[in-house]
Amino acid sequence: MLLTRPRTTTDPLWQLTADCAGDVRPERLDLLVGVYRDDSGAAPVMDAVRAAELRLARRSPSKAYVGPAGSERFLGAMSALLFADDRLSARAAGVQTVAGTGALRLLAELLAATGPDRTVLLGTPAYVNHPAILAAAGLRTAIHPVTADGSAMLAAVDAARPGDVLLVQGCCHNPTGLSMPVALWDELAAALVRRGVVPFVDQAYFGLGDGLDEDLEGMRRLLRTVPDAVVAVSASKAWGLYNERTGAAFVLSDDAGHRTQARTLLENIARASYSQPPAHGAAIVEEILTDPVLTGRWRTELETMRLRLGSLRDGLAGLTGFTGLADQRGMFLTLPLDAAAMLRLRSDHGVYGLPSGRVNLAGIPSSRLAEVAAAIRAAGRALVPSS
Repeated sequence: MLLTRPRTTTDPLWQLTADCAGDVRPERLDLLVGVYRDDSGAAPVMDAVRAAELRLARRSPSKAYVGPAGSERFLGAMSALLFADDRLSARAAGVQTVAGTGALRLLAELLAATGPDRTVLLGTPAYVNHPAILAAAGLRTAIHPVTADGSAMLAAVDAARPGDVLLVQGCCHNPTGLSMPVALWDELAAALVRRGVVPFVDQAYFGLGDGLDEDLEGMRRLLRTVPDAVVAVSASKAWGLYNERTGAAFVLSDDAGHRTQARTLLENIARASYSQPPAHGAAIVEEILTDPVLTGRWRTELETMRLRLGSLRDGLAGLTGFTGLADQRGMFLTLPLDAAAMLRLRSDHGVYGLPSGRVNLAGIPSSRLAEVAAAIRAAGRALVPSS
């Protein structure tokens, strides 16, 4: 019998998105959902993606099922891109997933199944979906603050038990915009090995911070050091494949038997949830990464996106006087405004961000940067008591 009074809550992000869509002010600005937009406000299809799709259409590939593990060529191409090291790729076993969110959920289920007593160390503020995914998989969490120097994270690892898990974003932290320097990745790797803690790396924004290889280097160094790790990957941001729901879940281990068992378990979890992933987005990524010309075109386009975000961030930092914004990276940044100021930003100026201060930087047209900066300053000043 169905529950007569189910306890449900509305996702605040999507509620704010609906509020923004219903706002009749023509100047309203949606800085909520993490979709890259160009200066015209459109979410563009990358030229490399369009070219790959045209090739696929001409070849008319099969629409048959791809199986719970997805495309092996896609997985091989993603592994080569992410790990850039044959020795690392040889230690990796993966499955294609329903976007990065699906990868996170499958890996959370895997960790719960293989270690029911595990605790996941989670930095806060966290990506809004991380706590929900971990809870849905039945995993316990212990939180620590996200800091620029990583001291709280390292302390949490040092206090953890062997077999516990650290969930860490690979670069361009959502929502704080922090990216760990390579030296901190090295220090973290040593701490994980010392305590027997398993890293769970969420890679969603690579290429949008300091550069494609620069954004992946810290993770690569860590993976060369630790004996076991899991990595969730999203193709949504780097290829703009948001509605294609393309991602991958990788398990890295020194033990070949463990890799084989982990992949089988991931396939079984996928089979019992969505059966098998959609094929089209993975075919696009595979087409791009296995053709040097398309790969070069894609890398150039990704770099153009990154440079635009950097220009917007630097401009906003200068115009608002919040110079710390320039140290953040990626699509998102967190404004130093409280929930009341963010409400004023929405109600008085039509600029929609999350109550936490997180905004999607890519949603700001460069022609409106000064206007948005003035609105941010006004929203902040309005809450300062007069002397």
